[in-house]
Amino acid sequence: MKSRLKILALALACQMGALAAVTAATSATAATSATPELYVDPQSSAATWVRDHRDDPRAADIGARIASQPGARWFGGWSGEIGAAVDKYVDGAAEAGRLPVLVAYNIPARDCGQHSAGGAGSIAAYRDWIRAFAGGIGGRAAVVVLEPDALPQLDCLDAGGKASRLQLFQYATGQLKTLAPNAQVFIDIGNSDWLAPQEAAARLVDAGVAVAAGFALNVSNYRTDGESNPYGIAVANALRDKYQLDKSFVVDTSRNGNGPLGKEWCDPAGRRLGAAPRIHAAGSQPAMTLWIKSPGEADGCAAAAGAFVPDLAHKMIDGR
Repeated sequence: MKSRLKILALALACQMGALAAVTAATSATAATSATPELYVDPQSSAATWVRDHRDDPRAADIGARIASQPGARWFGGWSGEIGAAVDKYVDGAAEAGRLPVLVAYNIPARDCGQHSAGGAGSIAAYRDWIRAFAGGIGGRAAVVVLEPDALPQLDCLDAGGKASRLQLFQYATGQLKTLAPNAQVFIDIGNSDWLAPQEAAARLVDAGVAVAAGFALNVSNYRTDGESNPYGIAVANALRDKYQLDKSFVVDTSRNGNGPLGKEWCDPAGRRLGAAPRIHAAGSQPAMTLWIKSPGEADGCAAAAGAFVPDLAHKMIDGR
């Protein structure tokens, strides 16, 4: 009798162990799936070109290697009523169960009058615009890259212009914190060959990084991960050590597979796609690798800034 009871107890223990293993595996799967994947924009410039040029011999490669990757949607004066435009984009991502990446690119005196010149016509206009941008996201999850190049380009402005721009950054980060509380906001601070880490940290603090998730690097540039990642860690260390701020960073890897061509930043030849976009494990630096600049969109030399050039895109696939 005792032997039979012992056998039954052992069998029950085995069943309970198996159940615990299944439960643990299920919990692990649920935890993994709780991290959303990044959103693939179905209306990206690459995807639109592929749909319109299915017979082009480059279309299959561009579709598979570029259009199918998650990328950022840039918003500016061309976006129409900004609140509605942002709401529609974020809503599409939410319906797909994915995390969208948005770029706010409309600050006055944008790009210091160079290839991407433009932006809101006044301080008041920008305040209205960024408030509506934040309101369009609302309570939904999103990643926002705030005003590429505007902070590292402060030096092209006079003293009054610098002060006004920093005030606009502070206003923008504040509005995003209040109206889009589930958005992860990363303030762009240029690339590893631009500002010393201490200077980058100081400008980020002046721009309101205290209420943001962190900062963005290498947007529309070609610096390798081997340069960008240590630089980002140095900036993060400066923020922590001097300002007691623990901040993460994201890196644009869309076109950095071959690194830069010297100092040439405007549609240099022979560049290559970099690491695919992904969200890294919690606590990692960088927090994400993103494709913020869409491969194939011109810097302003091969075509107007932002225009999709299929030959640029196709050559970037294999680094020609």
